[in-house]
Amino acid sequence: MTGDDDTGEAMAPAEPEPAGAAVPVEAKAVATGAAKPAPRRVAARSTPRKAPAPATPRRAAGPLAPAVVPPLRPTTLAIDVGGTGLKASVLDAAGKLVAARVRVLTHYPCAPKDFVNALAALVAPLPDFDRVSVGFNGVVRKGLVLTAPHFVTRSGAPGAPVVPKLLAAWTGFDLAAALSASFGRPVRISNDADLQGLEVVSGSGLELVVTLGTGVGTGLFLDGKLMPHLELSHHPFRKGQTYDEQIGDAALRKIGLKRWRKRTGEAFANFHRLLNYDRLYIGGGNSRLLAGYVDPSVTIVDNVAGILGGIKLWELPER
Repeated sequence: MTGDDDTGEAMAPAEPEPAGAAVPVEAKAVATGAAKPAPRRVAARSTPRKAPAPATPRRAAGPLAPAVVPPLRPTTLAIDVGGTGLKASVLDAAGKLVAARVRVLTHYPCAPKDFVNALAALVAPLPDFDRVSVGFNGVVRKGLVLTAPHFVTRSGAPGAPVVPKLLAAWTGFDLAAALSASFGRPVRISNDADLQGLEVVSGSGLELVVTLGTGVGTGLFLDGKLMPHLELSHHPFRKGQTYDEQIGDAALRKIGLKRWRKRTGEAFANFHRLLNYDRLYIGGGNSRLLAGYVDPSVTIVDNVAGILGGIKLWELPER
């Protein structure tokens, strides 16, 4: 049988191989029907080859500065005046701390001029601010000091003898005007316990705030509204002494923690009989010593509330 290839030429019949002639291996495999040897395998990689990373565009020389978000205005310098320490920070309009708190010890004797200079040095490292709130450990009305029980003594301790010269210097002193002149900003001042209460009260019912530190501070709120300040700490409590003298820091060191806790419980019971308050909040440096030793209805608040309440002072009519 003949056939045509792709060129159209006739194919000649294959000639028989001579006997004993060598036959190529490939030809033998075809003739006998044996399969060709399998191609040599290449071992697979244990991990796939990564595609080359795209080229990274070159940055401009120098580090990139982080985006700076300015604080919400107006910003408020909030100062908390304590018998043992002066604390301050700056808050934005939402009540957020713009800077960490700064603190210095309160030095005695402390005349008004010394006090103003101490606050100026305290806030010097802080960022700029638009207005000032001060929580003062005494009675202040429309910026004028009516009482400054710690600053009219030589040592600042409750019950310490009053120095007539200091009493005359502080009584009626226009603290708001002096600080405004020093800072170049408008200033509002309130009692420190009142200022702390502005931050922590719920706004429902009659609520009492008590601060325990060098002395005892109190602030009273009715349905969230700040009531006229009452200096309950200077009322007689036990053995002819005031609350300041009986449960202040000096008494704690003198009588020990166990007896001090008992006395504070008696003091709170007296306040409740007098005021019939619905809720009690305890702040100040020594409040932490009562954790677990007061009724669960009593709220122990962080001392930073004295700073955070500063912004809310500007939401009230000037007092």
